[in-house]
Amino acid sequence: MNESPLIEWVEDGTERSSRWRSENGAAPPRRVVVADDRTKADDAYRLACEGTALLWRGDFQNARQLLQAMTRRADRTPRRKRKRAGGGASTGTGAGTGASAGTAPSQVQAFHLHRQAQAQRARTLGMVLIPVEAGHKIALRRAPDVEQACLEAYGEADEPYVTSLRELQGLIGAHEWRKKGVPVPALGGDRVHPHYGVFSPVRGEYVDLVAAAPLPSDTLAYDIGTGTGVLAAVLARRGVRRVVATDQDRRALACARENVARLDLADRVEVTEADLFPPGRAPLVVCNPPWLPARPSSPLEYAVYDPDSRMLRGFLNGLAGHLEPPGGEGWLILSDLAEHLGLRTRAELLDAFETAGLRVLDRMDTRPRHPRAADSGDPLYEARAAEVTSLWRLAAR
Repeated sequence: MNESPLIEWVEDGTERSSRWRSENGAAPPRRVVVADDRTKADDAYRLACEGTALLWRGDFQNARQLLQAMTRRADRTPRRKRKRAGGGASTGTGAGTGASAGTAPSQVQAFHLHRQAQAQRARTLGMVLIPVEAGHKIALRRAPDVEQACLEAYGEADEPYVTSLRELQGLIGAHEWRKKGVPVPALGGDRVHPHYGVFSPVRGEYVDLVAAAPLPSDTLAYDIGTGTGVLAAVLARRGVRRVVATDQDRRALACARENVARLDLADRVEVTEADLFPPGRAPLVVCNPPWLPARPSSPLEYAVYDPDSRMLRGFLNGLAGHLEPPGGEGWLILSDLAEHLGLRTRAELLDAFETAGLRVLDRMDTRPRHPRAADSGDPLYEARAAEVTSLWRLAAR
């Protein structure tokens, strides 16, 4: 906590400061003004767009309503810009190249533009700040009890701090997910409870692939980058007598251990800290790496984005040396969304297999079932609609 940066502002003519907390990795705002129930949404949104944060001193529920109003304004802006761009294209000048007016952007351009827009939106909406007392107490009127949610994400707090209301809402939502859990059909409907910052298995199609693929052996399996531990649990429930699940993230390790214990599988699943592989070889090695080769913009995006495909290539390049001969298999669970977005080609993936000394035994495919795959208003709809998730069964050459 003492390593957290300070933010400063002037209130009632006095200079004040407080610690800044952000598990999303957001930088502390440089300019802070005090806001309360009299602050209008248009003024708040204008200040936020200019990079000025608003430290809230009013009713907590009014702060939520203000943020909702700012969100509506933020989500209106891209549509107005698109409309203006479309209008400019009708002049028939033909000027410009690439994604300029009148020319549809490529999928890779659309992806990067979408990420830029999302990052700007997050920065703007993160400018409503909430003061939090030591022990994660909020002294504002009608403020909820956030102690447990903040404790799970931040740890102990022995001094006051300031955090973004939007991040605070994310902490509360993550706490509710952790309490309720996510039902997993491949576990007979039993629930997996994701911790804050650990990728939730809400997209069940990749779990179903692991539940359906033919097991090469029931003696031992490695689950690389286990996250919540869901794939390790599925393998154990399928009859694998010992599963070693690895991760290098402390949140994931704690989450996986808790889930394994909840599912009464602690005697069969060992959760251990490792950068990819544990020592030794196994007849089955499973990995579901982040699917998109792009740079995360926050620590919470590491489950989705794999810079330069480091984890994917690390898994492939080390796989042959960790497969137990004869007949050992590596299962790579990977979406082809990156291919449809122009971030990776199928040829590049197959070349990576070849370079790693691997051959393809089989491939099992499934279509995504999440709502965005059918949302024609999504900027990445074309790629999402074409997406296929595959389980590649790989063996050493």
